[in-house]
Amino acid sequence: MAQDSSNIELEMGALDFVPYTPKQNEEYMCEKQREHFMGILTRWRQSLLDESNRTVSTLQDETINHPDPTDRASQEADMSIELRNRDRERRLIRKIEESIALLEVGGYGFCDSCGVEIGLGRLEARPTATLCLDCKTLDEIKERRQF
Repeated sequence: MAQDSSNIELEMGALDFVPYTPKQNEEYMCEKQREHFMGILTRWRQSLLDESNRTVSTLQDETINHPDPTDRASQEADMSIELRNRDRERRLIRKIEESIALLEVGGYGFCDSCGVEIGLGRLEARPTATLCLDCKTLDEIKERRQF
């Protein structure tokens, strides 16, 4: 299922980076570009890991057994939402680590399906992208037809 862009904005919102401006005739995914994306990915991963650690601390601190059933239900609902968010972020961390591994071996930035350049703008908008815009669009069309 495709994740909407508002979720990506929320997850990457804490990351401040200057968009990369390639020099004229600069080769795609040159060393400077790889360093740029490595910085984005590692900061994003660390931000998610820090948030996860804060959640663990909060959940350990909030193990109060409320006598009021309404308060207890509210606390359990809050914990459930928090745990679902952390699970989603855990999967995202795995995708970030896969992107970092691709960066290290030189495969980052190229479409898994057709092999063309994904593009700097798309990668800055979605650093874990593995498909070019055309292949992703086709993928989403196919996905919609299955339902």
